[in-house]
Amino acid sequence: MAAPIDRERLREMLGRGAQLVEVLPAEEYREDHLPGAISIPLTELDRNSVGVLDSSRPVIVYCWDSA
Repeated sequence: MAAPIDRERLREMLGRGAQLVEVLPAEEYREDHLPGAISIPLTELDRNSVGVLDSSRPVIVYCWDSA
């Protein structure tokens, strides 16, 4: 289930093994991303692209849009 989380909760979840996924375009990921994040652009998000994720661990999806 999707739910917003704050920075403290993010750190806690990552410390317990959660996976961090940035969904912005790959060029933006290359410019800057959170440590440990993997890039799966939203436009490429499908069953095949998420195959790199461990289904037994929580996934935290994020993006940053200054617009």
